[in-house]
Amino acid sequence: MKLTDIYLHLRSDIVKIENELESHIDAEHPDLKRASSHLLKAGGKRIRPVFVLLSAQFGNYDLDQIKQVAIPLELIHMASLVHDDVIDDAELRRGKRTIKSKWDNRVAMYTGDYIFAKAIEIASRSNKQGVHDVLSKAMVDMCIGEIEQIRDQFNLDQSLRTYLRRIKRKTALLISVSCDLGARVANVADKERVALKWYGYYVGMAFQITDDILDFVGTEKQLGKPAGSDLIQGNITLPAIYAMEQDNWIKHHVTSYMQDPTGESPIKEVVNRIKHSDAIDAANKLSNDYITKALDCLEPLEDIRAKQALYDIAIYIRDRNY
Repeated sequence: MKLTDIYLHLRSDIVKIENELESHIDAEHPDLKRASSHLLKAGGKRIRPVFVLLSAQFGNYDLDQIKQVAIPLELIHMASLVHDDVIDDAELRRGKRTIKSKWDNRVAMYTGDYIFAKAIEIASRSNKQGVHDVLSKAMVDMCIGEIEQIRDQFNLDQSLRTYLRRIKRKTALLISVSCDLGARVANVADKERVALKWYGYYVGMAFQITDDILDFVGTEKQLGKPAGSDLIQGNITLPAIYAMEQDNWIKHHVTSYMQDPTGESPIKEVVNRIKHSDAIDAANKLSNDYITKALDCLEPLEDIRAKQALYDIAIYIRDRNY
């Protein structure tokens, strides 16, 4: 089953959101317009708007209200990707050239800032209580996460706790906020809204962990970039953390590479050894633990189609191919 099959019943609303995303990034400045359009056309799962829509179905579902948070959340995600690509010096995303690669770092940073600003502008139209506070706090935490990502690049002094805090700010936070705000704009009761919020957090943590696993075990066609790109770019993710604990050879060569990325460390062999190590199973187990917690959050919710879709998305994340 494809991910999009799970929420096929939302297709018409997702198309409307996609069309509005395109209209909202139609900048007057030609470089901003071209760069923003390039990012949008690169595609994406639009999973954050999907979580907004599904969570809103547990309350008073009004697309005109819902899109005022669904669109900003996707724009915030898009902007963060542009900034991430600058931080990581990434040439490709989803198999296509990044904005920093196609233009330069300055255009990329201003494009990200522009998209952030558009997100704030659209969100300001919502009159639902708590929306602006939740969204602004999320943006602050994401910016802190970006700074931490810069600090941690090529930094060997990282623990499991450091990694989990980073992926919370990088991925889980915005998915959690998507579920929270979808419930808020639909006036979902607080108990159910909190359950959806925590579901989003746990799913988001699992989603990023599986992404980090796939970075080692996926093919270049699947990833749109060479396997092991995170480690090569100086980002130590969960499989590498576990592998360094288990294998002194890996620890030695990762240490050498992080200290001198231009040296002769056999980094490609390191990536291959991590790929075939027990670290992959250990990382997968932690991801599955988060999925179990996410499914537990769904238990008290009303048995409607949206609940089944949220359940199926969690299972899809758990069973992603690697």
